[in-house]
Amino acid sequence: MSSSSGDREVTKEQILDNLKDAIVRFDIDNIRALAEDALKQGVSAYEGVISGMAKGMEVVGQKYQAGEFFLPELVMAGETFKEGMKVFGAHLSPSEIASQGRVVIGTVEGDLHDIGKNIVASMVEASGFEIHDLGVDVTAGRFLEKARSVSADVVAMSALLSTTFPHMREVIDAIRGGQIASKTLVGGAPLNNEIAKSMGADGYGRDAVEGANICKQWTAKKSPK
Repeated sequence: MSSSSGDREVTKEQILDNLKDAIVRFDIDNIRALAEDALKQGVSAYEGVISGMAKGMEVVGQKYQAGEFFLPELVMAGETFKEGMKVFGAHLSPSEIASQGRVVIGTVEGDLHDIGKNIVASMVEASGFEIHDLGVDVTAGRFLEKARSVSADVVAMSALLSTTFPHMREVIDAIRGGQIASKTLVGGAPLNNEIAKSMGADGYGRDAVEGANICKQWTAKKSPK
């Protein structure tokens, strides 16, 4: 495997390490070029995502939990990951995209905040899930319709306004009433574990890293789709 910049030999491991490091350094300006070069060098899109960029997101998550990184770093890492996915995504097969499972995510009705939701989506996607991002101000009906149509493993809801808690409960009730197998995961600044339980949610993520870990735990025993 030779480098496109000269005669120097570059191994697959080095290419994957470069992708990982680009995420950790938030190198959004160069991640697409690195992804394109990886494909040219014979690295599969799946390897580039899972063994390269996703490894970088794991490091970012670890640094966040250790108090070395904070919310701005999670945002930058997530944006860098999304840029890389613009290259790799077109080369992934449906089975590879949903290697862990399918997650429907959105900010509930009445709330237009999306930063936290976007970070969670990036972290979950980096963990090997197929993401269906419904955006903001999402009604219970839209959550239910999408969860049913894609056979979602997880329906993840975000809220930054406590006034939207009734809408979050509506989504949870709709999922259960719709008799589909999706787990419900909630998160957002005004929430805590007790509130999540009172709503009937299956899980509560304190932050994006924990949310992604919960999704992985729930689907760990499932066969790849």
